[in-house]
Amino acid sequence: MSKPCSCPSLKLREVASMYFTMVAAFLVILVVALQGSVPRGTDFPYKVPLDPQGLLELSWNVSYPEQAVHFQLLIRELRFGLLFGMSDRGEFENADLVVLWSDGHNSYFGDAWSDAKGQLHMDSQQDYQLLGARRAPEGLYLLFRRAFSTCDPKDYLIEDGTVHLIYGILEKPVRSLQAINISALHGGLQRVQLLKPNISIPQLPSDMKTMEITAPDVVIPSQETTYWCYMAELPEGFPKHHIIMYEPVVTAGNEALVHHMEVFQCTAEFDTFPHYNGPCDSKMKPDRLNYCRHVLAAWAMGAQAFYYPEEAGLAFGGPGSSRYLRLEIHYHNPLVFKGRRDSSGIRLYYTATLRPYDAGIMELGLVYSPVMAIPPGEDSFILTGYCTDKCTQLALPAAGIRIFASQLHTHLAGRKVVTVLSRDGREQQVVNADTHYSPHFQEIRMLKEVVAVFPGDELITTCTYNTEDRSRATVGGFGILEEMCVNYVHYYPQTQLELCKSAVDPGYLHRYFSLVNRFNDEEICMCPQVSVPQQFYSIPWNTFNRDVLKSLYSFAPISMHCNKSSAVRFPVGTASLPKLPNTISTCKAGSATTPLISERSWGLSGRDWSRPEAMLAQSGS
Repeated sequence: MSKPCSCPSLKLREVASMYFTMVAAFLVILVVALQGSVPRGTDFPYKVPLDPQGLLELSWNVSYPEQAVHFQLLIRELRFGLLFGMSDRGEFENADLVVLWSDGHNSYFGDAWSDAKGQLHMDSQQDYQLLGARRAPEGLYLLFRRAFSTCDPKDYLIEDGTVHLIYGILEKPVRSLQAINISALHGGLQRVQLLKPNISIPQLPSDMKTMEITAPDVVIPSQETTYWCYMAELPEGFPKHHIIMYEPVVTAGNEALVHHMEVFQCTAEFDTFPHYNGPCDSKMKPDRLNYCRHVLAAWAMGAQAFYYPEEAGLAFGGPGSSRYLRLEIHYHNPLVFKGRRDSSGIRLYYTATLRPYDAGIMELGLVYSPVMAIPPGEDSFILTGYCTDKCTQLALPAAGIRIFASQLHTHLAGRKVVTVLSRDGREQQVVNADTHYSPHFQEIRMLKEVVAVFPGDELITTCTYNTEDRSRATVGGFGILEEMCVNYVHYYPQTQLELCKSAVDPGYLHRYFSLVNRFNDEEICMCPQVSVPQQFYSIPWNTFNRDVLKSLYSFAPISMHCNKSSAVRFPVGTASLPKLPNTISTCKAGSATTPLISERSWGLSGRDWSRPEAMLAQSGS
């Protein structure tokens, strides 16, 4: 839900209503045209199925001049109405909704909200504007409009990043809005990026070729979640090319099942890789496939084609480049369909006419190390990784680099991710931020504007985690129940810097273990053979131990990993914790240009840990 903010008072609008007639089992709604122009069906470039059966299909467009989103909702089978809306994490409680419902005689459309108990209420400020409705052979189309920001405390603030869309279908007539029982609805959620960047499509070269990396007629397993891996390879002697674009190839009829897809290039360390076509978590999957991690393309449901800037392309093929590629497809099959066959994948567009710059991918954030841990039972625990000025000073060219896309990544506990660019201790701009991040929806996103990074700049990546459902500490690592905090930034020109990340200095972590051991009657085993995860698992997580760990991560020196693609480090060593940049947060009605990070909202300031800091500084000395 959006935060209250000051804005001009808005004139209340009456709830739109319309009469209907019943034909067979379907609700037929007469065409309605309210205030405002009705966009044509061809004006909705973005489309996503809402439900696994494909009965509800959402299309939309984004108007940045109007600061509004226009929605077109196709309802293939409508009986007595539906709910559609947005909430923080996809819950039906505390949700911002538009509701179409019928009492058996009349039908009604209105802006509503649900409280913490799931009870529906008509919103006194009607911000969903119904623009029209039309009947077509494929179903009923509803067209409506919503501003990004309404300054209504009951409304969801539409901003950059992931949006959790929710829907519910009414199977029976209801007397009133308040009579709708949310818990009895057939409903679900879908995650999308609503505010797509308004980027002009670059001109494509005449010698462009295509290559499809697709699954070979896979039978989708009859289970809710499957990650499918398929190995492909480039032709022998395939020379260097530039990938300049890619797009999804989704088998017709499977649009609601193919959740996301990625194409990885394997390391050139091995001459050959075994062929494989099967579940990614199968014991039959060869271990060598774990060395196929270099992302060439990533797509998630609702995303469009991805274009590289005219000046750059992603190199593949040629000397020093592996011929082997791994396609990974996430199938989401909650209705457990059986026998569905699929040949989805990704189509690469590439050219032999190399562009001026090779594009590169750099990892920002935290090192995959157990020294960064999250206590259990935390609703909002923050960890921050740094790409320091020392690293960029050594590794970046004098003219700097240009970041044009970004893919944020955590495991299951991640809730928010943000990367900011800092120069001389002051925030310059947000590189990418997702305040409603979901580990189940990860895609490479083109930035609204290119971010220039120069030698001496700092890139600070902050992740927020929720471990309320866990009984022991969550440590950093590769396992799905361990955690990561990463931003894969796509940039040009490519440099030798492939990884710019940090972790707390291990010596200070040892001081932490010693301190909490003294204050907890020697409950923590400090034996040399005990691993860092085991030491974290043995900590009794009282308020003191939690606060001291937060203090440790807030002031202790960091170990910098400023790595070349060869894994050789640039000589930066240990660094003092950089000063977090100053930010200003404002609310402006109808604006999506509001800064996405503030010290308060991300928990970067306002903590006074002077006593734990002093204790840590003294312990172990």
